[in-house]
Amino acid sequence: MTVPQSNPSTERTSRGNRRVAVMCAVAVVTMVGASYAAVPLYDMFCKVTGFGGTTQRAEAPSGHIIDRKIIVRFDANTARKLGWKFKPAQSQVTLKLGETASVAYIAENITKKPGWATATFNVTPDIAGVYFNKIECFCFTEQQLDAGGKTEMPVVFYVDPDLNDDPLLDHVKTITLSYTFFATDPPDARPVAAKKPAGKLPRKL
Repeated sequence: MTVPQSNPSTERTSRGNRRVAVMCAVAVVTMVGASYAAVPLYDMFCKVTGFGGTTQRAEAPSGHIIDRKIIVRFDANTARKLGWKFKPAQSQVTLKLGETASVAYIAENITKKPGWATATFNVTPDIAGVYFNKIECFCFTEQQLDAGGKTEMPVVFYVDPDLNDDPLLDHVKTITLSYTFFATDPPDARPVAAKKPAGKLPRKL
């Protein structure tokens, strides 16, 4: 009986096809996993690098203060659909690197109906974000104001002394902290899964 001889070229082609199929399957699984992980990974990337002016979160003051001073300016904006006045209580502060500062922003609903809003933030220059540490902040916490209501929202922060060792920031003397309030739907107009209680306002005026 004659034993069939294997064809090396055919075997190589078969192995190559299997390898391509496996690589395609891995690529598909990777892309699906990446789509689910993209948001938290991007958020983590921003927090670690300060990308886009993203600030850092601190649980306590620095504990280390150096003589180099920095001016921190405060900026406030509102989206068009939000009938609120929004401004910082003071335009700027001058502090030493590592020194903790406490400032406030003031929001006022100038419409004749209750309003809900959420604030986003960033700092400029962008590369300073990795050194800007907030201990207390109202950002990303939904705020609710009755018609004509007014509230004061504190921000507690410090600028990390490590900024002094970054050659890219040798020339930086001023950092701007900016907030923008965007209107959100009233709770009764939201899908059930999206409903959640508004953030507790720090202080009424």
